[in-house]
Amino acid sequence: MNKPSKVIVFQLNEEQYGVDITQVISIEKLTEITKVPKTSDFIKGIINIRGEITPIIDLKDRLQIGRSEYTDDTRVLIVQMNDVQVGLIVDSASDVIDIDEGSIDPPPKVIGGVSETFIIGVAKLKERLLILLDMEHVLDLDEVNEIKSVTNES
Repeated sequence: MNKPSKVIVFQLNEEQYGVDITQVISIEKLTEITKVPKTSDFIKGIINIRGEITPIIDLKDRLQIGRSEYTDDTRVLIVQMNDVQVGLIVDSASDVIDIDEGSIDPPPKVIGGVSETFIIGVAKLKERLLILLDMEHVLDLDEVNEIKSVTNES
């Protein structure tokens, strides 16, 4: 994947992450989630976004860095991931910023407890580091198929 030039900044625990704006369809407030039985722990259920059934994933749980506590700041990033629309629960979504490709370093093996498999790179900004996630690698093939089956059963 190309390094992003414009990213949406969001927070998980105390870390700030970015995702290429072209992968994000919308940012929504968290609404009532309908649970789906017999799914992976990180799949929290489904919601209806403008008439489309959308599976919801707790991104912290998926990245194995904890579980989300839902607050007024909690947001759902609706992303297109491996040909599937998915909602990702994040602690908050705060900003859209431009990033100079020259400020992006390759990912270290593990950062903030998150494996390099999910990371495009780390952007060095003036006051902080921003971990850039690769949405195409957040789910493996089996998990993508599980997500697709969740939407087909609803």
